[in-house]
Parts: sequence; structure tokens; C-alpha cells
Amino acid sequence: MDTPPAPRLPRPAGMRRFAGSSMGGLAGTMLAGTGFAVLLLLVRARWQPLEDIDHGVAAALNRTVAAHAWMQQVLRFITSFGSTLVLSCVVAVVAAALVIRGRTRLAVYLLVTGVGAIIMGPALKLFVGRLRPIVVQTVELAPGNSFPSGHALASSVCYGALLLVFLPVLRERARRPAIAIGAALVMLIGFSRIALGVHFLSDVLGAWLLGTAWLIITAAAFETWRRHTGRPVTVPTSEGLEPEAARDIRPAPEREPTDAGTGWRAAAGLVVGWIITFGIVLGIGQLVSRGAGSNLLGDEAVPRWFADNRTAGLDTLSEFAALLGSTPVIVSVGLTAMVLTLAATRRWRPALFVLVVMVGEVTLFLATVTIIARRRPDVARLDGNLPTASFPSGHFAATTCLYATIAVMALIATRSCWRWFAVGAAVVLPLIVGWGRLYRGMHHPTDLLGSLLLAGCWLTVALLLVRPADAWADRGNG
Repeated sequence: MDTPPAPRLPRPAGMRRFAGSSMGGLAGTMLAGTGFAVLLLLVRARWQPLEDIDHGVAAALNRTVAAHAWMQQVLRFITSFGSTLVLSCVVAVVAAALVIRGRTRLAVYLLVTGVGAIIMGPALKLFVGRLRPIVVQTVELAPGNSFPSGHALASSVCYGALLLVFLPVLRERARRPAIAIGAALVMLIGFSRIALGVHFLSDVLGAWLLGTAWLIITAAAFETWRRHTGRPVTVPTSEGLEPEAARDIRPAPEREPTDAGTGWRAAAGLVVGWIITFGIVLGIGQLVSRGAGSNLLGDEAVPRWFADNRTAGLDTLSEFAALLGSTPVIVSVGLTAMVLTLAATRRWRPALFVLVVMVGEVTLFLATVTIIARRRPDVARLDGNLPTASFPSGHFAATTCLYATIAVMALIATRSCWRWFAVGAAVVLPLIVGWGRLYRGMHHPTDLLGSLLLAGCWLTVALLLVRPADAWADRGNG
């Protein structure tokens, strides 16, 4: 049996870099770890000066935030970027993309680092047992204990790990701004938790200290892994974890670069196509809305029949169907499709195709629904009074556009039988969502037909002008 080659020892210059990096990492770990330990002891001991600061900051922010509804919405939007669901999806999708690009080592690092942070938060909360702030006017509710902040911990680790993974892809002059943007996002997420009244200042500071220590530890472990496999020593904070991975991760240039004129013509074509699609859907909407009450295609009878035949079980199923077409799910699946197609082709065109289709669908829907302003069916509506009108259905249009886009790319990319799963999803999922919208009394049948027309026209425009098939052609010829 052949014996594996012994790992190459670092050269003197590499050894010096490794020693310097190791000492810096050790110092950073000790500072962050010691800071967290001290803060933990003070929280556990309920040290009065710290308690006074925490409660004073919480009360002051609560007075300001509770008086402004718009501020609460902004803070909730910011805090969503630190939620377990969002971060888990981001880490999982990026890890899958790294595996596709043949960088399994980085995928493992990202999963271990991210999952470790997500697990540490709840475990420490149980150990510390600190109650959440009690404020005069409740703005937001959150389950569980308070120290440390799970959002602040997970976001600092996950976004920090993403920076370390993708730093080599960026030009040197763009690395510091990228780090600054990442740090600003983490700080905003931490601030949002305090401002919403669900965490104390020390909860967030403790989470940041612990997250920093965990990032340094996992980065050091990754560097040790590299040394054992004979790879050169790096400085993760300036070069990233694996500088040689840049070529595999970075999107490749187009085989035949597109000149500026072609790009502008395509953009102009998209604008014209959008206007034509809008005109078609708007015209149909005007005809349908003028015939309100005429029971065209069962517009009155179908929602009434569903309302008369509701059951508890079907109510639950229809709620799930509505969730499939909701904005968070559509955005999540759309971003996932963009990342994975970019990883598979190393071309921007497929990701741009998804983006164009989804942005076009949203703008067409909002423009049409605002002008038509059709009333929803005159039945008991399970989703209450939504802010938008009835024609066309946003859930149905978004679901149709998204999964049809994925199916188109699957048909272009592969000849295997797996492509038919994407085609099946493009047929079945819109039907499920459409049934759910009718069952819950939120739309007329002609609203769904209008959405189908919108999706078909706009998808055709995007397919002809963005030409996602070129990416796979370039890949095959590259």
C-alpha cells in the first residue's frame, strides 16, 4: 500500500507569517474570550452598575421606538437578517454552492462555524437564565432567555465566516469596504435587538465577544487543517481562508464579451417588453373589473362554493398553500436559484435571468393591482383585509414566474430525467397556490388567469432578451 506523502513544512517566510498570524489569533481569542467571561460573570452576579446601564438604555430606546411605527418596521426588517431561519438558509445555500464549485473544505468550514454559533446561543441562554427586558410599551415579543443575544451571536459569526470565505474573490481595494459593510450590518442587527426591547446592551456585547472568539478559533482550526495538507500559510483577515479558491468561486467572464451597445439594447427591450406586458394585463383587468358581478368564468360562484364547503383540515392545507406563494418563500427560493445557478455556470446571465423575471413580476403586479383596484370576492376571507386589491393574484403570479424560470433553466442545463422534477414543480406548485387563494376567498378565478397571462408574457420577454441559455453554451465551450 502506498504511503501518503508527508506534508510539506512551511518555509521560513511562511513560518514567520504563521507565527505572526497565530500570535494575533491567540491574542484576539484571549481578549474576546476574557471579555465574554467577565461579562458573563457580571450578568450572573447581577452587578448593579451593569444592571443600571442595561435598564437605562432599554428604557430610553423604548420611549423613542414605541412612538414611531415606521421605526419599528425598519428595525424588524433589519433584525430579520439575523434570524436563525435566514442565516441557516444563507449558510446552507452558500455551502451547497461551494460544494458545486469543488470547494468542499470551505463548505465544511462554513457549516461547522455557522451551525456552532446557532447552537451555542440557546445553550448559553439556558445556562445563564437571564430574563428579557421588561419595558413600558412592548414593541416586540421574543421567546426564551436574554443572554447572549442569539441574533447578534449568529449574525456576527455567519456573516464573518462568509467574509473570510469570499474575501479572496474581491479585489484588494474592495476588501476593507466589504469588511466595513459586514461589520455595519452586524452592528445594526445588534442595535435592532436592543431597540426592539428584546435584549439588553450587555446581551449584544456578550454575543459579539463570543462570536469574535468563535470566529478566530474556527479560522485557526482551518489554517491548521491547511498546514497539515501542505498548503501555504495565509492571513485570513486580509487574504481570506483559501486564496487559491478565488479562481473557482469568482464568476468567469463571458466567452464573448457583450459590448455596451448590446447591453443597452437588451435593457431597452426589457423596458418595452414590460410596457407591452403591462398594457395587455391592464386591458384584460379593465374588461374583467367592468364585468364585476357577472359571474364570468365562475368569478362569483367559485369563491362562494369554496366558502360554503370549508373544513378545518382544508383551512390548514390552504394556509400552507398560501405560504408557498408568500413573499418570504418566493424571495428565499429565488435567491437560492440565483446562487446555485451562478455556482453551476460561473456566469451572471442565469442569475440575472431569475432577477429580471422576479423584479419584473413584482413591478407589473404592483402597477396593475394599483390601477385596477378590483374588490376581492364578497365572502368571508380567511386572510383578512390585505392592503392590495384582487386583480391579479400576486401569490399566483410570483409562484408561476419563479418555478417556470427554474424549469426553463433546468430544461436548458440538463438532459437527465431530473429536469422533469423542475417542470413538475412549475405545474403543480402554482396549481396548489391558486387553489389556496380561491379557497381562502382572496381571489376570483379571473384574477388567476390574469396572473397566468402576466407570467407568460413577461417570462417570454425575459427569456428572449436575457438569453440564459448562452451561459450553458459558454460553459460547454469553455
